[in-house]
Amino acid sequence: MNRTIEDLLQQVEDRNRAQAITLWQDLQAYLSDAAGSTKSHHAWKGGYRDHVQEAMNLAVLLYGPLDQERKLSFTVSSALLVLFLHDCEKPFRHATDEQLSHFPWITARPTKSDKGFQERLLAEYKFVLSDDEQNALKYVEGENEDYVEGQRRQKPLAAFCHVCDTISARIWYDQPKT
Repeated sequence: MNRTIEDLLQQVEDRNRAQAITLWQDLQAYLSDAAGSTKSHHAWKGGYRDHVQEAMNLAVLLYGPLDQERKLSFTVSSALLVLFLHDCEKPFRHATDEQLSHFPWITARPTKSDKGFQERLLAEYKFVLSDDEQNALKYVEGENEDYVEGQRRQKPLAAFCHVCDTISARIWYDQPKT
């Protein structure tokens, strides 16, 4: 469970690996102290990194046994990519104006769970997402207002990423303190 984000990104498929690495390098250069939240989970300097790293490590830990039991319809690569991107607005929300100036594509400070900001970031870094990966980014935190009884909007990849995110944010919300 101690693999770094840099190491985990090496498992992302070629079509998005370079983009993910570039985004991560930019975040580390200008927003490395970003908190995971203001008070709910990983709310300390560097907590964003800790939360994303932990969620990605959980994906690696859980993927193998689940796939052994019943073949999963998605790859661990897709899960790692989605978990890397799922909270991508967070480091920017409380950044200083000077920090944000390093990202000229940002036209407004993102709000909580800002899907519009997420779309701009994905376009800026030229990520190419499959339909399942797009669905997972949309529903990684649940179906919420899109829930309709008898319909399944959150597909398996989204549900898997939701589990990893929830374990990190709700079970291990104060771990690993740095």
